[in-house]
Amino acid sequence: MKPDAVLAKIRQVFRSHRPPPPYVSYTMVRQQLTEEGYPDYVGSYTYHVWCRSSDRAALGRKVFRDDARGPLEFLRPAFNEPRDPGPPTADVFERAPAQPQPIEVVPTPEPLQMPAVIGSVTAFGELEYHVLSVTQEGNLLHLRLTPIRDPQRNRLRDVYAEAKTYEVRKLVATDRLFIMGTSEVYGVTFTVTMGMLDGRPVVTDALGKVAENYVGDGETVDFKFKDIKFPDSLPDWYFDAHSYGSHENEAPL
Repeated sequence: MKPDAVLAKIRQVFRSHRPPPPYVSYTMVRQQLTEEGYPDYVGSYTYHVWCRSSDRAALGRKVFRDDARGPLEFLRPAFNEPRDPGPPTADVFERAPAQPQPIEVVPTPEPLQMPAVIGSVTAFGELEYHVLSVTQEGNLLHLRLTPIRDPQRNRLRDVYAEAKTYEVRKLVATDRLFIMGTSEVYGVTFTVTMGMLDGRPVVTDALGKVAENYVGDGETVDFKFKDIKFPDSLPDWYFDAHSYGSHENEAPL
């Protein structure tokens, strides 16, 4: 199989699991190191998150060391944005937005079904990437990619997938570190580990290394996604920040 066809097959297998379940809940653990390489307790924290897949609106609660919970927060987790990444069911082949999107902006929802196949036409290759090489490393295929255009939006650089099933197991992707309160933006390289839950691919870990020209805390940051569940339903008020004040007694832990 030609390299471009291998990438197309891997993406086809991943997309066969789309769209994600209507809701996903999870625990996100962010661990950061200081400039000297020690644990940064200010930049490290844990959140419990309840997310609606259709628009990525989410309710979050910070978890403190004594297991106490913080106030209700409206979140919209996303990779390559000035906020915490997620959800673990994110489309890892999705292009990054052309410009950073504020939390109020609702992303375009994923299609409810895969596009129809017209006749017997088969399209190979990914127009966003050129596959530099395909090698087999144990039971995994390792694809090295380079973007054909828009390198900040087409973020994948390496893809590792099962040689037999073409299921994605690991990715290397670019991202951006936004310094809050400033206009400074630094490049980040994330190594993303994938797992399977209820027959669906999920992100379990995203380990980021900030570009060499960055000086400060958080040169290395690790996001772990744990306790991932797919609830059958969640209350509508979870996704309406204006309702939080009247539902404090019903807040999830």
